[in-house]
Amino acid sequence: MANFLQHRNEIGLQIPYVERDIKVTIYVIHVTLGPVKWQVKHRYSAFAALHEILVADHGVAKDLLPPKKVIGNQDPVFIENRRAALETYLRSVMNFLKIAMPQELAFFLHFHQYEVLYLLQSMALQFFNEGDLLLQNSSSYKFTPLQLHAISERLRQPCPPVDIPDKRLDLSHVLDFCWQLTKVEIEGSNFPLNTSNLIQNNLPYNLSAFKSLRHLVMTEVNVTQIKDAQNIRAHVHSLAVHHSQLRSIATLAMCDALHKDVASAGEDYTWHRLTELDLSFNYLEEIDESFRLMAHVRKLKLSHNKLNRVTGLTHLPHLSELSLSANAFYSIKDLHCCLGNVVRLDLSENHISTLGGFSKLYSLERLDLARNTVSDVSEASHLSGLPNLEYLTLTGNPVSTTVDYRTRVLERLSSRAADIYLDNERPNQKEMDTIAILQVLRVVKEGRTPPPRTPST
Repeated sequence: MANFLQHRNEIGLQIPYVERDIKVTIYVIHVTLGPVKWQVKHRYSAFAALHEILVADHGVAKDLLPPKKVIGNQDPVFIENRRAALETYLRSVMNFLKIAMPQELAFFLHFHQYEVLYLLQSMALQFFNEGDLLLQNSSSYKFTPLQLHAISERLRQPCPPVDIPDKRLDLSHVLDFCWQLTKVEIEGSNFPLNTSNLIQNNLPYNLSAFKSLRHLVMTEVNVTQIKDAQNIRAHVHSLAVHHSQLRSIATLAMCDALHKDVASAGEDYTWHRLTELDLSFNYLEEIDESFRLMAHVRKLKLSHNKLNRVTGLTHLPHLSELSLSANAFYSIKDLHCCLGNVVRLDLSENHISTLGGFSKLYSLERLDLARNTVSDVSEASHLSGLPNLEYLTLTGNPVSTTVDYRTRVLERLSSRAADIYLDNERPNQKEMDTIAILQVLRVVKEGRTPPPRTPST
């Protein structure tokens, strides 16, 4: 990110060409500040408006700006001469004012979009004017990595870098706003920012300014750019990381560690209050041992990844809700060995055809197997021994297209049939009568004595 104080003597200003419409000429300014480059586009009228302020308030010579011309201002020769003159004007003004750098000149050159100090001043002004209203409407706010990087860089400096007469632009307004937020959203990008060469996901930052942070949502971010994550590990209750090309849970759990060795990770890398974790829409292929650092998680979403095995969850003794939808599961075996306390389980949009692996999940209340490959009605028998199961979803499976699908599946659930909401619908009396007949016929066929029928209530 551009830093005016560090690169004050490395400012480059060029107007290499213009863009023309029928009656409008746009001057394209190429700005370079240290390693950062970007473009700004202005008409001559914007130069004139800036010049008036610089003359009145900052001692710039009145005749420095090339004069206005009403007739013949679309002549190519005139435009070329004006382009060169405006380039000279900008360089002269910058050379004269680069020590003080008036805010008007900085904003004219879009420093507030790419440079640390002026970006923070822009944020300070916004929060001074709108901060109370924003917090009143919501305790959440969306930041970019660029903004967070600017805050982090400024906090590294021991004292105010420059004197800012306008107190509305003071950093304290930014810090006060951040301090009150309980939920923060971060939206990153792997593409150049606007016309610049800045890629936001390449910028490091920390979240130490957010003292009340409890909920963190990150989208399209590079988690390895989060430095000093002690604050979020100590205080965050819920964390979501989406569309961030995350391939390893350790990359997130130890985002600020150089060597992400979970086995030797100490107390500093423990997520003390994290109870909800959502890592949907990433590239996870396995569940590694990182959950030993997140032992308090109760709700876990890992949907839309590339998982094909349920491992590594034994480190989550409090886990009660788990979503593994839209992954690459083909078979499930002995889930009770790692999911002993799960109450809600979502495995929809996978490739599961057999249900034997669910037979000992005695704590399970909701099971979503929609849009899998279950084709045999008899597979439902594996769920008949689950005493707490209330909701079962099989819609979108081949079995759901068979004749008398509902009654045949519910009949396989034996005595639990009346208590189950199959595809969110509880069996009606007609279905229960049919189920009772089917159960008697099956018992007789198997050579057993039919149990006495309990009257329906």
